[in-house]
Parts: sequence; structure tokens; C-alpha cells
Amino acid sequence: MNQSEFTFDGLGIAPAIRDVLARLKYTTPTPIQHQSIPMAIEGKDVIGVAQTGTGKTLAFGIPMIQRLAQAEGRGLVLVPTRELALQVDETLRKIGGPLGIKTAVLIGGAPMNPQIRSLHANPNIVIATPGRLIDHLEQGTIRLTHVAVLVLDEADRMLDMGFLPQMKKILVTIPKERQTMLFSATLSREIMAIAGTHMTVPTSIEIAPQGTTAELVTQEIFIVSKASKAALLEKVLTEYRGPTLVFTRMKHSAKRVAARLRDVGHTAAEIHSNRSLGQRKEALEGFKRGKYRVLVATDIAARGIDVSNIELVVNYDLPMQTADYVHRIGRTGRAGAKGHAISFAMPTERREIRDIENLTKKALPVRPTPTDLPYIAPAPYEEDRPRSFRGGSRGPSRGRPSFTGSRGPARGRSGGSSFRRR
Repeated sequence: MNQSEFTFDGLGIAPAIRDVLARLKYTTPTPIQHQSIPMAIEGKDVIGVAQTGTGKTLAFGIPMIQRLAQAEGRGLVLVPTRELALQVDETLRKIGGPLGIKTAVLIGGAPMNPQIRSLHANPNIVIATPGRLIDHLEQGTIRLTHVAVLVLDEADRMLDMGFLPQMKKILVTIPKERQTMLFSATLSREIMAIAGTHMTVPTSIEIAPQGTTAELVTQEIFIVSKASKAALLEKVLTEYRGPTLVFTRMKHSAKRVAARLRDVGHTAAEIHSNRSLGQRKEALEGFKRGKYRVLVATDIAARGIDVSNIELVVNYDLPMQTADYVHRIGRTGRAGAKGHAISFAMPTERREIRDIENLTKKALPVRPTPTDLPYIAPAPYEEDRPRSFRGGSRGPSRGRPSFTGSRGPARGRSGGSSFRRR
């Protein structure tokens, strides 16, 4: 059966929830939803692996809401970032609100008192980041003895951010008799260890192999010096005029890039850990509404931005973790739309590009860098280049470096060559 032939019929979803889905014009489940919902509604523990932007929130949200609407108990959703917590809350309220399901969000960077008041309202579902949930546990403002459904959302990201000690501390306070669902874009030995310790014969559902990128996202890279990145970004933004998400490694870089874009006339906002929760919410909402054309973010937002119709993702800096490349470019090409991703790679980052290609199993086409950029770094000395990197007799002005040896041009919209060496 093709994805377009999927429906929410026959998945075991209660009529009241199907009515809500219909009113929201949710008619076609994604593959992860189509496979996970029936298993989860039966009460089974589920491990769901799917690339970012494939609808994992509804995959666990619908079964959780259905169970909590029919029986006592509380749902707990652990997420790695504030942005993702707010996104999950928004989705769950759309589905559960009409059924009387109440939610509470516990995230750092926000005042404790409003969160305590929301807990006093006896919410059915709590969405929390690990650190802030620990704060509430230590202050005695929440107890987890009634948790009937636990969801670990983006579990790999929580581990990457160093939340394993907090996760373990939380897990031992939750009743063993519960349903557990773990959703992630990638799996690791650490995640499987958590599953083996805290889940009961989980059903594993893998929609796409780890590292799979969205089919409708085209990708390419520029080889550029650090000093020329800002000028290159300005040129890219004249070619692509739609909503653009720019990723940097460091928060000070995000601030600097956003400021420069504003200086040259672009509407730009930034999201990073130095911004308050209110500033981050304003930036994201402004980006959604079109107030800002460009949003500059660090990886803290790579999995917490759910904005439709992002035309372009620019990796101003390559990610520190190779797997984050998939999460970053997954912000475009969502829900069947086309998207494009451009990465700026310095000449010294050939290994990082090869790691990305190995993960995604795709060759990244190299696009010629504009010759009129200031401060373009000279090509490496010929004797320092690997054999497959040598430009031969073409000269620096006649073509681009090739990392493929004799393999020929890589597939892609620019027809460029790849960093992958055979």
C-alpha cells in the first residue's frame, strides 16, 4: 500500500479522536503513525525509529490520549529541548483538548510558579525537559507514582545533550507497571540499553534506516573559507527568497550572523541558549508568521522547530555531531513539500563531509564558489592534497575540486562532485 492510501480507519482509534482528526484535516497518517498507533493502542511498548519531520508526536500522542481518556493515570513525555516541549504540547492540546485532556509543560528558563499552578490543576499529560522535571521532583511539586504512559521523545538527542543521569533518576521514580514508548531518529547502544532495562518486550518499528534524509530535500555544498561565509550567505539569500533556517555551531556565531543579516536589510532572528525563553518563543513565532524571513539557530533548535514551508536550510557551520546533519536538513521538505539544503564546508573539513556522506549514503554535490567573494582562502598546496583532491591542469578558476577520483560527477541538482573518496 502506498502512503497516499493510508487512512486513520482501522487503526483502533476511538471515534471521538477520529472526529477531532477529521476537523483538523488530518486524513492521511504518516508511515510511522500508521505502524505505531495500532501497537501502542494495544498497550504494547514501542520503539519507533523514523527521520525527523515524519509525525512522531501523533504516533505516540493519539494512543496516549486515547488511553488517558478512558482510564486513570497520567502521561509523561520527556523531551530534550524547550522548543520541542512547546511543540509537543501544542500538538497534544489540539487532539486532546476537545476531549478534556489537560497538559502541563515543565521547562527550564520559565518561572516555576506558573508551572506549579498547572500541576495543581491535575493535568493528564506532563511534557518536560529532564532538568526541570528533576527540579520539581526535588522540590516535591510533582510525583510520578501515577504515570501510566511514558514517552521518551528524541531519546538520542537527550543522550547527546548529557541527560542520561537525569533520565535514570526519573525512570526509577516511575511505576514499573506502565507503557513505555521511545521515539528517535537514530538508535545507539545506550538507547538500546535503556530499552532493555526499562521496556517490556518492545515492538520495534523502523520506517527508514538511520541517516535517511527526506526524499524531497536536495543537497549541495560550497567549499569556502571561514572569512568568506558571511558574504556567501548573502549571495545565497538573493538566490533563495523563501523562509530560510541557518544553523551555526556556536551561540556567539548565531548572534553575529543574525546581526549581519539585519545590517544588510534582512529580517532575521536568532535562537540559542543565551536567549531567554520569551525571546526564543518570539523568534520562532515571528518566523512562523513571516515577521522574520531568516531564523539563525544552534543545534538546540534542530529538532524543536516545526515550521511548514521552510524553503532552505543553510549549514553555515557543519554540525559537531554527524547525525545532527540529518536533523538540521529535516526542517525543510516536510509533509510532502520540496526543500533544499546548502552546507558551507571549509577546505579542512573533508573528513566531516565524508562522515555525512557515509551516514546518509548519498554523495553531496559540490557547487562552484562565486569568484567575487572577499577573503576566499587559496586552494591547498598541490603536494598537500590527496590524489583525489588534486585539480589537475584545470586551474583554480576553471572548475571545482574533486574528491571522487575517477568516479565522475555525483548525482544532484548542481551536477557537482562529491567529497567521498573510493
